[in-house]
Amino acid sequence: MRRASFLLISLALTLVTKRALATEPDPWIGYDKALHFGASSSAAVVGYGLGAHLFDGRGRALLCGAGLSAAAGIAKESLDLAGYGNASWKDVAWDGIGIASGLAITYVLDLAIRGISERHPLLTF
Repeated sequence: MRRASFLLISLALTLVTKRALATEPDPWIGYDKALHFGASSSAAVVGYGLGAHLFDGRGRALLCGAGLSAAAGIAKESLDLAGYGNASWKDVAWDGIGIASGLAITYVLDLAIRGISERHPLLTF
């Protein structure tokens, strides 16, 4: 009896949750949010790589990564505001999360690969 009640309550909660998510026009979790996260983290990694190639200081590489990725995200949301899509602050939030994640992973990898030296200090600008 308890098991049947548990299954019935679980099924009801699942149906209610799916219905609520289906009616929300801009959910926090969704396919487009994953795209924003992935594109932003990828652009941050590429920007960091370019910055690391151009500058010895890791701080400048971080700024390059953040700048490139933020510029792409802002440009995309600006186009959405101009009527070419659906602008969303949630998209911008996922862009920010992607930027932070991409930079964190790349920074740690850079430390592991190049290490800390006089030429490549821990964090300088």
